[in-house]
Amino acid sequence: MSSETTSDFGATSSIDLPRIEAAVREILIAVGENPDREGLRETPRRMARMYAELFRGLHEDPRVHLRKSFAEKYDEIVLVRDISFDSLCEHHMLPFMGKAHIGYLPDGRVVGLSKLARVVQSVAHRPQVQERMTETIADLLMDELHAKGVAVILEAVHTCMTVRGVTKPGAVCVTSAVRGAFRNKQSTRAEILTLIYGEHRSIASVS
Repeated sequence: MSSETTSDFGATSSIDLPRIEAAVREILIAVGENPDREGLRETPRRMARMYAELFRGLHEDPRVHLRKSFAEKYDEIVLVRDISFDSLCEHHMLPFMGKAHIGYLPDGRVVGLSKLARVVQSVAHRPQVQERMTETIADLLMDELHAKGVAVILEAVHTCMTVRGVTKPGAVCVTSAVRGAFRNKQSTRAEILTLIYGEHRSIASVS
């Protein structure tokens, strides 16, 4: 089957939409449904376009958002809290969603704040586990910004835990990745945790 370009979602890549449609149709048949009934007739096409959107990060390079920086003497923590994201767990292909907190210690150059959110968005749109997503963002920032230190904390609700299996709504997974000064200096790590969570470092709830 031929592939189609998913330019509607901003990805300069080819995703085989007809192949996804055929696979979805087979799943519907396998679970005992009739893919030709009115309510399901367009479902394979809709799901193919949905997956193209959710997985567009596979065909994007998040580093492009960090290539323009600005010379600044500022050498204290830069922190952007509560960056919302949604991703897909690769184990069950179910969503996990939450907030990212990203901080770095500049070494003579800073990046536009919106670029940090764009990095999160780009990295999020691919099948993965939260632990790897956290480390991917931290390593990207460290490599591209040449920062003195980077700290990334993700808080997320995983629907693979809330709608199936153990079914525990409200459980929040928190992962962190620290590099440079945030790993080597306890005082620096404590400072950013205080900036994120306050004096008591209470974990903020994820809506």
